[in-house]
Amino acid sequence: MTDFHPPRIADLLAQAGALARQGRGEEAEPLWRQVLALDPRHPTALNQLGARALAQGDLAAARDYLERAVAAGPSLAIAHANLARLRSQSGDMEGALAALDSAIRADPVAWGAYFEKARLLEACGRQREAGMAWSTGLQYMPETAMQAPQLQPVLQQARQAVARMQAELAAFLEDRMRDLGAGRGRRDMERMDHALDIVSGRRSFVTARPLMLPIPRLPAIPFFHPGDYPWTAKVEAAFPDILRELQALLENASGFVPYVQTPAGQPQGQFRDLDRTLDWSAFFLWKNGSRIDANADRCPCTEAALAHAPQITVPGRAPVSFFSALRPGVHIPPHNGATNARLTVHLPLIIPPDCALRVGDETRAWEPGKLLMFDDTIRHEAWNRSDRLRVVLIFDVWHPMLTDLEREAVARIVGGMMSFYGHGADLGEL
Repeated sequence: MTDFHPPRIADLLAQAGALARQGRGEEAEPLWRQVLALDPRHPTALNQLGARALAQGDLAAARDYLERAVAAGPSLAIAHANLARLRSQSGDMEGALAALDSAIRADPVAWGAYFEKARLLEACGRQREAGMAWSTGLQYMPETAMQAPQLQPVLQQARQAVARMQAELAAFLEDRMRDLGAGRGRRDMERMDHALDIVSGRRSFVTARPLMLPIPRLPAIPFFHPGDYPWTAKVEAAFPDILRELQALLENASGFVPYVQTPAGQPQGQFRDLDRTLDWSAFFLWKNGSRIDANADRCPCTEAALAHAPQITVPGRAPVSFFSALRPGVHIPPHNGATNARLTVHLPLIIPPDCALRVGDETRAWEPGKLLMFDDTIRHEAWNRSDRLRVVLIFDVWHPMLTDLEREAVARIVGGMMSFYGHGADLGEL
């Protein structure tokens, strides 16, 4: 019958669907029945009539229609969901949960089915399973649904349930891990402590997103430990001399230029408010792989200290090193760097209160003389909320996991990209 009447069925389905969307279910019902007269196993018509019978309180008719609907159309998630509501109203909680599982198998991203399942699990006292269902539903819920005013109460319910579950999970796992970390240093369990924070919802799982050259198989580590690398102690030891050279530069303020200088004709992007202003300024010792002689000659101690670091070298691009000055009240918005082939290093020099750097979901306050090393391809931002100037020395080093061969390969790749696109192309800061 279905093969004999497809145009007629399609027309009836379109008319009935339009009426149903307008809330005119009573007018749509005869059309659904006409579809069944042409195709008694049509799952959409069976589901629609079952849902209407359920809304009218005719549970027997609803059961007949909906069981036939899921038998005829096992991939029709809404039919399984309606059957779950019927079974729930009839007091068959296990049957309702089974029907919702079928709906989820038919449509794995059906957030509404997860929410329905969570409610039923809570009614059955299965709180942890309910928390998982709420959590999964939230992951699949589209942004438009999250913003809908009528869904705010259920959103609040879901988020509260997930928060309770995560707090219980954190306490449970910490108890199981307590003896493992006993007597050990903070570094020994740092990675696993972060993992516990992620699975218990206290922090997110951060990823690197290089804008120009992504190097695969490098871990996304927000902050590295300077003490793991022998050259860092030599740079930190030079802190007093570097600070003296900086103070001499600040006395006449010459040589500092806006850090953000978008070329004419290019869009300003996320740093629009900082473009061509001294709110975020730089005194370059090296820029785009070239020594700025007039500046570097004024900072011999700084240059000598940087010589200890494994600075990234790419002809025409790197090394880059500079004093970075941030005026009071200035915020550098979240952004990602060009490549994870290198780490960004800060030597804090002049650090008033209320200044910090966030990388991923970790925030660090600069400490004068103490290096910060981070992967700037992880989304990061910085701010100076004080009433004084903040200044750090910034330079880049090779990612410590890259071999000498890989470093040479990176240099050739970047050089090749510059030749291919043209040296004036916007390839990001390397």
